Amino acid sequence: MKIRTALMLKLLYILSWIIFIGVCIEAGGFIFNAIFTLILNPADAKHLWQQVDLSGLYNYDHGQFLVEMFLISLVAVLRAILFYMIVKILHDKKLDMAQPFNAEMGKFLLNISYVTLAIGLFSYWGVNYAEWLSKQGIKMPDVQSLRLAGADVWLFMSVTLFVIAQIFKRGIELQTENDLTI
Repeated sequence: MKIRTALMLKLLYILSWIIFIGVCIEAGGFIFNAIFTLILNPADAKHLWQQVDLSGLYNYDHGQFLVEMFLISLVAVLRAILFYMIVKILHDKKLDMAQPFNAEMGKFLLNISYVTLAIGLFSYWGVNYAEWLSKQGIKMPDVQSLRLAGADVWLFMSVTLFVIAQIFKRGIELQTENDLTI
């Protein structure tokens, strides 16, 4: 059983690194392209990261463009932070299967629940902002290409992780009491 768990953790560690690198590239791409478009070449609003076309928004208002790019970039950076936290806990080997109810795991679960909540809230805000801009007559790409879709899933996941963090908190309390009793 330990070999299977150890192997699974190694595979998850490798997969987490791959996802982490991908979301870092995505976040950097959106940030770089937004700055490049605002400062150097406004024509690049037509084909931002992954060919997202926000030229209609850029031509309508630079401030609105900046706000939407800020929300897109913030969600991407928060996803990168989430996977950094996962990679870090797996790298530091703080995931102890012999005693899973430890303070480090409780803190980790609580922190990732907060990060997923932030991702969900900013995704929701970005989607609503993009829809509002569309209603103003501005040609906007779909939320999938803006990488803002799935706010409800992120919010659901944050609540689930928060509940699990509270269960872990109680498990830590019980384990501490048990260790003191012995």
